[in-house]
Amino acid sequence: MYATSNRYTSPVNLPATINGTHKRRIGVITTSRADYSHLYWPLRELSARPDIELGLFTLGAHLSPAFGNTIREIERDGFSIQSRIECLLSSDTDTGMAKTIGLAILGLADALTTWRPDILLLIADRYEMLAPASTALALRIPIAHIEGGEISQGAIDDAVRNALTKLSHIHFTSTEIARQRVIAMGEEPSRVHHAGAPSLDHLRRSTLLSRTQLEANLNLSFNKPTILAAWHPVTILTDTNTEADAFFSALTQHSGQLLFVYPNSDSGSLALIQRTQALAATRPNTHLFTNLDPITYWSLLGQVDAMIGNSSSGIMEAASFALPVVNVGMRQQGRERARNILDAPPDTQLILDALRRALSPDFRATLHSMENPYGNGTASQTIARVLAETPLENVLIKQPTPIPIR
Repeated sequence: MYATSNRYTSPVNLPATINGTHKRRIGVITTSRADYSHLYWPLRELSARPDIELGLFTLGAHLSPAFGNTIREIERDGFSIQSRIECLLSSDTDTGMAKTIGLAILGLADALTTWRPDILLLIADRYEMLAPASTALALRIPIAHIEGGEISQGAIDDAVRNALTKLSHIHFTSTEIARQRVIAMGEEPSRVHHAGAPSLDHLRRSTLLSRTQLEANLNLSFNKPTILAAWHPVTILTDTNTEADAFFSALTQHSGQLLFVYPNSDSGSLALIQRTQALAATRPNTHLFTNLDPITYWSLLGQVDAMIGNSSSGIMEAASFALPVVNVGMRQQGRERARNILDAPPDTQLILDALRRALSPDFRATLHSMENPYGNGTASQTIARVLAETPLENVLIKQPTPIPIR
């Protein structure tokens, strides 16, 4: 017979104090360059508050040489890293993804017990975010979630995002439609805050690089046309790279200068990396980047002539630059989008047709004065304020949605 206990396990490291009272501990999970670039300004806002003790838990692709060891960016930025959790398998399969979740849970169970936050902040929809959410649930740590209520039907991210929403207690949505969708899922309206996408805070608060600076840093010239490409596995499909054939075929046939960014660490990503390396080796005017820091990446959106691929950045951030984007395939199917998006199925000729239209002056002219539905760059202040001020008494107990009685 095993002994059982309901006793609360006290953290090893006690919270810091200010004027004799405990600071509120906010833990933040970051697993890759993608979510860290979105979290940068919320982290800055939180770290500047005297009533907050901030701690980062880094895992996944951040610690992988294959994906650029991006933890070094966090270290350079000076944020307090509580734990570095090795969990990303060197695998290119869905089994590897599943095992990565398991390894992350094992590491996070110890890390979150040692430094137990009052609130754990998660963002978006990466599969590995299921690990901190599950661990926090078992440890009774309230979860705050950024970017719930969105849709991306071509990736398992869609199911992950919805699962995180139901496991979370405080919500920050990028759009008002997303807020209404979270409420429709049964979350209490008072817990759901329309903040905007925090990645857009870079465009308002960070100093972006000029064209000359980008050319010097990247060792290239912006020849006309210059196209930014970002392609990720379509994780809802059994063969996550089925749609890649038409995409790479179209890029081979187009003569413009191509700046290609590495994919995320999903099932099929290693095969994609090999394919992009082969493309760069044989196609003229093709430049491949393992990793671009957030400032360089956002700056590029303001300087290139078009973007192509299936990345959410083409949907969420590119609109702030009125940048024409060819969105290929089903990965971002269902997302709210501005009028800079040209959708194309995974068909070589239709992709080329859409790219020609994206590069035409007539199409670019139609984007004058367009607005980005994902916000105006003020999300970080809202996120930090709510995390610091939300009462935590009974925050774990969510009220059920009333059912109309006929």
